[in-house]
Amino acid sequence: ESHRIVATTGMPLSVQRPQPLWSEQQPADWWAALEAGMGTLKAEHGTALARVRGIGLSGQMHGAVTLDGDDTVLRPAILWNDGRSAPQCEQMMAACPWLPAITGNLAMPGFTAPKLAWMREHEPELF
Repeated sequence: ESHRIVATTGMPLSVQRPQPLWSEQQPADWWAALEAGMGTLKAEHGTALARVRGIGLSGQMHGAVTLDGDDTVLRPAILWNDGRSAPQCEQMMAACPWLPAITGNLAMPGFTAPKLAWMREHEPELF
């Protein structure tokens, strides 16, 4: 109720860069890191943790996590700092030059729509 921070912890995560400009992570690794972090908090602050009413998590910005109809992850998440969709951004801006007026932003590789356009072109079986 006093909004007091009881404890913090962090878990390391690796980023995969299988090609130049690519930046990906496995969403399952995020869950594993959460479980490990909660284990650490429980071990170090168990009594206080039992009284906690809210937990904040932080991570990264715009990432594309694609799921199938059963909520199974289809591929590694394409992270906010992945630059592979620059050509799709150019295509979007050419097809819709008024895009910034509509969205308030240029089409940029860090956003989700260009990532999905990249998937449509390069991974149609997953798209």
